[in-house]
Amino acid sequence: MPDILVAILAVLFVFGIAINIHEFGHFIVGKILGMRIDAYSFFGIGKMIWKFRRGHTDYGIAMFPIGAYVKFYGDEATSTLEGGSSTSEDVPREEMFEFRPRWQKFLVMLGGPLMNIILALAIPFTVAWMYGVPANLAPIVGYVKPAGAAEKAGLKVGDRIVNFEGVENPAWERIQDDALLIPEKEVPITVERNGQRMELKITPTKVTEKGQSAGMLDFAPDAGSEPVVVGSIENGMPASESGLQRGDWITSVNGKVIRNSQEMKTIVGETKDQPITLSITRNGEKKEITTRAVQKGEDWRIGIAFDTSAITTREPVGIVGAFNEAVAQNVRILRLTAKALGQVGTGERSARDSVQGPIGIVQTISTMAVTVGFSGLLFLLGLISLNLGVMNLLPIPMLDGGQIVLLGVEKIMSWFGKPLSMALKEKINLTGFAILILLMIFTTFNDISRFFK
Repeated sequence: MPDILVAILAVLFVFGIAINIHEFGHFIVGKILGMRIDAYSFFGIGKMIWKFRRGHTDYGIAMFPIGAYVKFYGDEATSTLEGGSSTSEDVPREEMFEFRPRWQKFLVMLGGPLMNIILALAIPFTVAWMYGVPANLAPIVGYVKPAGAAEKAGLKVGDRIVNFEGVENPAWERIQDDALLIPEKEVPITVERNGQRMELKITPTKVTEKGQSAGMLDFAPDAGSEPVVVGSIENGMPASESGLQRGDWITSVNGKVIRNSQEMKTIVGETKDQPITLSITRNGEKKEITTRAVQKGEDWRIGIAFDTSAITTREPVGIVGAFNEAVAQNVRILRLTAKALGQVGTGERSARDSVQGPIGIVQTISTMAVTVGFSGLLFLLGLISLNLGVMNLLPIPMLDGGQIVLLGVEKIMSWFGKPLSMALKEKINLTGFAILILLMIFTTFNDISRFFK
């Protein structure tokens, strides 16, 4: 299948599910509560340009390709953005949204974000339950990139990280995540070496790809014992010329038994351009192959990539363990997002490097679909669904959080006998819509400017 078709289908898959699961949340809660639904737009807002009718509800596609919507009878506050009422029939008062108790309206507003959060939890839960969870790697240095940030800081293979940026006994994921957000910023790091603690300073290397910047520590944790299997061979590199083949299991390098790919990288880097003897197992037969490395940038490489499918670093868990893993993954994403946005607010980080608009998100989805495949799309679907659910709870008019705030304001004003007028509600929602459009224009401009950066 051509890459462009894969990219289009991937974008429709991710956006279609993330947006519609949100609207389905509003829809199903309203149905359960007995509210009559006027229209359900699967894609777009405004007047429907294609639709079909089932029962009392019009289902279809709307004019402006921004999101989707569910419109309840009697909810006229956003009718100007949802194509107005589609029927003039008399509707029983008890089925109309406007005359329902506020707690029911609150549940309807909450239904959309809740469904997004449930989907964000369901994806990693299912993966963890079926395939297990990644092994919890200890923060012990297993590989140090030559001339990288870790080597410049003085880290050595075997060092255990006991403090990073003020956090005592951090997990490897925490160290990796925090480094992503602090490129070129010197931070304190404490390691334990030969039973003694050593205070060091490390400056994550800034890596920029497609306009997005991140910090890399240039070292990897000790992965323990895992098969070192050749996954692919780069043409024109020493490995291809020496007769190494895909599927070869490398057991030792220069006579030293290796436990994992990190140890092999270290030995190759230390050997540089001298002859390298590889002991391999191919189809049950042991062989020895001699090759050498060439320098690519700051690295010494023989020209192979490792087969990650041969690595068994997942541990089986039950339902409780899978649920804990799903919660942990989502909390991790929220922490990183909040920290990045906080840095934007304080000026430590550029909004251009942190916020993606529609074009940037489409580009990311397309790249993930072509290079990683379906598993990458599932990760992105969970990520986008989580952010969609949380962001919709912000107190901005037109968003669910804004509607919930309006319900609270209505309740307070009712104590004084001064209800909010429908005209005022419409103006508030139109203001929120204008804010969202301006935000979309800003993020789209950021996306486009990255192409010229």
